[in-house]
Parts: sequence; structure tokens; C-alpha cells
Amino acid sequence: MGRYVVASVDEIQPGGRKIVDVGGLSIGVFNLNGDFFALRNRCPHQGGPLCEGKLWGLLEARVPGEFAFSRRGEILTCGWHGWEFDVRTGQSWCDPRRLRARTYPVRVETGSHLVAEAAEPAADDPSAPIAGRVKGPYVAETYPVSTDGRYVVVEIPG
Repeated sequence: MGRYVVASVDEIQPGGRKIVDVGGLSIGVFNLNGDFFALRNRCPHQGGPLCEGKLWGLLEARVPGEFAFSRRGEILTCGWHGWEFDVRTGQSWCDPRRLRARTYPVRVETGSHLVAEAAEPAADDPSAPIAGRVKGPYVAETYPVSTDGRYVVVEIPG
């Protein structure tokens, strides 16, 4: 499974989205009031760019003439043919038993957690000689790196 940092949390505002290429796939990452969701940017109907579509809500009528609008900004409509999908689950609203958009796990993690996770084991000595190399007399100037902030991480299986 590949894990990809796709944005800082403040880069995708509530109600917004960001389309990214990760692991060879185009993925749409959506912020629904602080909760993040990721969908493949490919409509299962005919392959259109699903995540570029319009975000709507649900319009329901229990009886004729009486309408209720809910889930504002949580229903994504494909721009090619108007097929609708739930951003939270990928479930379609046009053929709910068979059709859904591919979803991917999304987490928000702190920068320090990501750096610690990516760091090599502490047992490695950076000043130790590397096999087949001769240590030169020059040293590059280094600077401290900040890991402040929170980041959106998408997990792609496989």
C-alpha cells in the first residue's frame, strides 16, 4: 500500500476539493466540513472526470410538492452524464446496488508524525563510511526543517 501526502489541511477548505495524481491514479480529495474523503477521478459509467463535477445535496419529497434539501455539498455529479455519487461512500444514486465510485482511506496526520515514520532507525550513524565510497573533505551546509502543521494523507492499496 502506498501512502501519499497530498495537501496540508488548510490547502483544501471546507466544501473544497483538490485533484491529485498519486500512485498512477487521478484522485479527488474532498473536505466536507473538516472530514476528508478521496474518490477516484473516474466515473464508473463511462470514465469521465468524476471529481471535476458539481457538488450538490439531496432533494427528497415524501409527498408531491413537499421538498426537503439535505446533505449540502456531499453529492457529486459527473459532468458527462449527470450520474450522482455520495462523496463519503462512493455509492451511486442512479444504480445503488451495482454502481459505486472507488474510494480511498484518508487520514489527517501531523508533520512530526510523518517525519518520524519516514526516518531511518536511530542505530544508523550518518558519519559512518559507505562501502565503496571515500569520504571527501567538504561538508554541505544544513538547516533545521520544521514539521509543524497537519497534512492530508491518502492510502492507495496495492
